[in-house]
Amino acid sequence: MTNKMNSEKVIEAVSDCLVRAGSTFREDKKNAYRRAIAAETNENAKWVLQTILDNAEAAERDRSPLCDDTGIPHLLLEAGPDCAVTGQLLEDIREGVRQGLRRLPGRPMGIMGDDSQRIDQSGGLDPDSAGVEPAPILIRQCEDDVIRLHILMFGGGPAIRGRTYRVFHKHDTQVVLDEIVKWATEAVSQLGCSPCTLAVGIGRSQYEAASLMLQAQVDGSFDSQSEMEAEITRRVNEANIGPLGLGGDTSVLATFMKVGPQRASGVRIVCLRPACCFEPRIATTEIRA
Repeated sequence: MTNKMNSEKVIEAVSDCLVRAGSTFREDKKNAYRRAIAAETNENAKWVLQTILDNAEAAERDRSPLCDDTGIPHLLLEAGPDCAVTGQLLEDIREGVRQGLRRLPGRPMGIMGDDSQRIDQSGGLDPDSAGVEPAPILIRQCEDDVIRLHILMFGGGPAIRGRTYRVFHKHDTQVVLDEIVKWATEAVSQLGCSPCTLAVGIGRSQYEAASLMLQAQVDGSFDSQSEMEAEITRRVNEANIGPLGLGGDTSVLATFMKVGPQRASGVRIVCLRPACCFEPRIATTEIRA
């Protein structure tokens, strides 16, 4: 009975977390929009920023999706030093995701069929919102005596405009930052759903860079940017792309960058995600051990 009750609590907590991720701006993001609205000099851009914030507040009030592209769940699980992550816990989390996708509701966009049919979409759409499988769970250690789950909902547009590639650093950090700014400026101008939040991971492999990019969104705050993050944000904003590409001072709200361990090599693997105006769509819940 105790295990069943614990499972039910975990499933409910995860389900609620997913709904919040898909329907709610965190307070620091709301504040970032308010600052951008106050500072924006382009009236069209100011109107776009205010409309996005108004829509986000309506979505939070109604617990409805922030965007028609409700997103693919990406999960980061943190475990304290004395906490156990069991197979049962992972299954409870997956069930919570399924229930949350039905409650949000998520847009049915899971493709059915074998490997080939899922690639060419000939297997058809799964009518169940829960047919959208979450990405593999990323696990890392935390200092607190808890198990903490972060859920991010990834839309398709940023995935199309994102990039994971090598940069020859030439023993100069500025070379890497210049390349990131170049990629980001191109991506933001093509995405359309701006202002963006740039998520950047720099690692030793494509997998590590992508996982760092996800962690950057979990750890980042719109209230504080490092010197390198602020430089990237400023330089992309100087391109005058603006919200929805209409021009203005706010092409990017912030940059979240996480730099992992590096190897003695001439290259750095960089993963860039130009998260759209509604991303990062993220919420967090604690599951005590």
